[in-house]
Amino acid sequence: MVEILVADDHEVMRQGMKGLLEMEQEWHVCAQASDGREAVALAARVSPNVAVLDLSMPELNGLEATRQIMKVSPSTKVLIFTVHDSEHLAREVLESGAHGYVLKTDAATHLVSAVKAVEAGSHYVSARLSLARVDSSRTRSGSRAQRSTLTEREREITQLLAEGKSNWCAATILGISVKTVETHRAKIMHKLGLESIVELVHYAVRNQIVAP
Repeated sequence: MVEILVADDHEVMRQGMKGLLEMEQEWHVCAQASDGREAVALAARVSPNVAVLDLSMPELNGLEATRQIMKVSPSTKVLIFTVHDSEHLAREVLESGAHGYVLKTDAATHLVSAVKAVEAGSHYVSARLSLARVDSSRTRSGSRAQRSTLTEREREITQLLAEGKSNWCAATILGISVKTVETHRAKIMHKLGLESIVELVHYAVRNQIVAP
């Protein structure tokens, strides 16, 4: 039995994926999550064979969720399922440890094939993007370079603040003190060369950390 976790903040999308995936014999959607943080917790609990994650999820996006799932459930193969038609993003996703990057517009014809490929240990990228081009790309934007200097905790806080969460709310979600959030926030602004929360939001949207 292939156990699959699906994570998307839209219930209709989750149910659609569940129905499509469970048409395959010996496939079972064992868990569903509505945000990246829940997806990580469920992956740690059930250790699915495959996790199909939306890229743009609240509280913890698919890219950061992938990195954390790789730590709590190393045997799980992650497949990112997204609307973002970007070779740059696909490359970053694969570098984070994911095995695949599939566009939602290809769902009906390619999602099952992608899950089969990643479950078997192969990599899969939607044909429109081309795995060869994604693998050979060496482009690095300035914002990407800046983003890579942030720690995991700083990336988490960047997303929460960009989503409009207060320091107190971010602290509660992460289980840390408000003072720690404030310290991280100051470091983030310094590293990224930003001066206001508005600039932080623009940065997060540009880098697909949060949905526009």
